[in-house]
Amino acid sequence: MKMVAFAARNSKEILRDRINLAFGIGFPVILLLLLTAIQSNIPVDLFRISNLIPGITVFGLSFISLFSGLLIAKDRTSSLMLRLFASPLTARDFIFGYTMPLLPMAIMQTIVCFVVALFLGLSFSLNILLTIVVSIPAAILFIAIGLLCGSIFTDKQVGGICGALLTNLSAWLSGTWFDLELVGGGFKKIAELLPFMHAVEAGRAALSGNFELIMPHLWWVIGYAALIMFAAIIVFTRKMSSDNK
Repeated sequence: MKMVAFAARNSKEILRDRINLAFGIGFPVILLLLLTAIQSNIPVDLFRISNLIPGITVFGLSFISLFSGLLIAKDRTSSLMLRLFASPLTARDFIFGYTMPLLPMAIMQTIVCFVVALFLGLSFSLNILLTIVVSIPAAILFIAIGLLCGSIFTDKQVGGICGALLTNLSAWLSGTWFDLELVGGGFKKIAELLPFMHAVEAGRAALSGNFELIMPHLWWVIGYAALIMFAAIIVFTRKMSSDNK
């Protein structure tokens, strides 16, 4: 119940930041509209709506890291957090209390992107629902990255790392904007070692009905998400101990 109460408080904080909330949900939609317009004039197989939408949803989820990072970084410097440190809440309660309201927001963002994609020509099928489910580990991954960064850095530093660096990494190394096979070499190998490309490929496999290809990619995302979430809990625990001294 303590965790749920803390999550409810975080939900209110997120909803108060309407500008960033609208930007986080609206920007992927704008990109989807723009790239679809390019596809209609200069047909590119990569920008077909069925290929594009899984990548756009993963790229859009990268903005969730900014939300989670700023939320926890600002709280760390507030008097509220000092009072909460004296409560029975553990570091795990704090981290999951931040995650609980952010996950529905991430799922809603993904749903909005798919609804827009349907109007842009995506054929409706039950695979869309599967693709939304497959995107959940990616959402948890980006939330965890933000929580880890927010546990280490200040809100200004989080803005640079999660707002600029992470979004660019997830864009360039996911294979959303160009075929990684065309680049090849070390760039492709690095992309294959990171979870972003695997998140996109798992979504594309789910949407196209290639079910046997989902889990080989999704395990990478799940592994990274679990590892980074665990790291966030450990780092936040140490921050709690140092701040309480």
